[in-house]
Amino acid sequence: MAVKIEMPKLSDTMEEGVIAKWNVKEGDKVSSGDVIAEVETDKATMEVEVFDDGTILKIMAKEGEAIPLGGLIAIVGDEGEDISDMVDGSGAGDSAEKETKTESKEPKKESGDNDEFDPILGDIEKSDEKESDSSESSSDNGRIKASPLAKKMAEEKGIKLSQVKGSGPEGRIIKRDIEGYKPSEEKKSSAPAASFDSEESEDVKISQMRKTIARRLSESKFTNPHFYETIDIDMEEAIRARTSLNEVSDVKISFNDIVVKACAAALRRHPAVNSSWLDDVIRKHGDVNVAVAVAIEDGLMTPVIRHADKKNLRQISAETRELAGLARDKKLQPEQMEGSTFTISNLGMFGIEEFTAIINPPNACILAVGAIRDVPVVKNGDVVPGKRMKVTLSSDHRIVDGAKAAEFLNTLRQMIENPLAMML
Repeated sequence: MAVKIEMPKLSDTMEEGVIAKWNVKEGDKVSSGDVIAEVETDKATMEVEVFDDGTILKIMAKEGEAIPLGGLIAIVGDEGEDISDMVDGSGAGDSAEKETKTESKEPKKESGDNDEFDPILGDIEKSDEKESDSSESSSDNGRIKASPLAKKMAEEKGIKLSQVKGSGPEGRIIKRDIEGYKPSEEKKSSAPAASFDSEESEDVKISQMRKTIARRLSESKFTNPHFYETIDIDMEEAIRARTSLNEVSDVKISFNDIVVKACAAALRRHPAVNSSWLDDVIRKHGDVNVAVAVAIEDGLMTPVIRHADKKNLRQISAETRELAGLARDKKLQPEQMEGSTFTISNLGMFGIEEFTAIINPPNACILAVGAIRDVPVVKNGDVVPGKRMKVTLSSDHRIVDGAKAAEFLNTLRQMIENPLAMML
């Protein structure tokens, strides 16, 4: 008996999936547990398994096609089985396509009206004679008269309407005037015009991840009342501590690892920052789970270091590198990106000295970390070389007040400027 294979829910926030790759083709034999396809979700590329033995009778979705949850992607059954009743009108994109066709039908027109209809431009004439009769015109008070189609064509070709002579009624500029327009010699500039080859524009298909990033961050920015506080941190002791640690550690400690550890320790002391807004209540999280933003080709992924306050720098470093590698390969599992209580975004490695970040819901705050700078500083009345790093805390004002955010940042600075303090 034939069985429908539908788009499964592969993450908690998934609304649709894109078929990244088919591992089978029609006519292939499959067994329960075989991976038949790879699907790009809003978080990662996941595998889709088949749960029945049989033959791939029909593949209903093409590679690169977005299918909503529950949408039909394939049919498995006995070889030669009749599946016409399952295929007719049940394709992954059939219903949407039919709906689109229905919605885009041209409105009925009066008898004798053969004009084309465009949903954006409205009525477009099929001939110059029709165009001159039905096109819109401007008023006579010094404005140029031109049909909508002529205006659009002129804009696309870079033609100034004031230089075109209209052949329509009352001198109205119509389609044929734009098509036949040639600039007169006397109006051409005496200086030779620079010649440039036109560069072809490119439309890049939006990935599921980019769609989700756009939706979630738009919701965060325009729903959560953000405010920002920046603090400058002396990094000299942190640099010395990192150098000493890397002399004895088999795992290289980065400055970002030190920031993660310092944030985790500070979050334990400031539970208001380690919180979430849940409409009726503010949840102060018992665990400290720090998400670290990782840049990949399609955007950002935020793997989570769980119980970061209970882990040492070596453990944080090893886990961060493993998760970052999985993120870049798009092999992170949904559970490795869920449950964060605080997020860190570090652009220091790109030379960015200071920036603000958008809060990663449902976190109350996100920390933007800049580059370590060589700057002159005053110590004991003397101007000496110094190492400084700016960090900016973005906070949800519904949860965190300005004073609470400032207290957290001061604790964070104490931790980084006195690395031994975070070990207590």
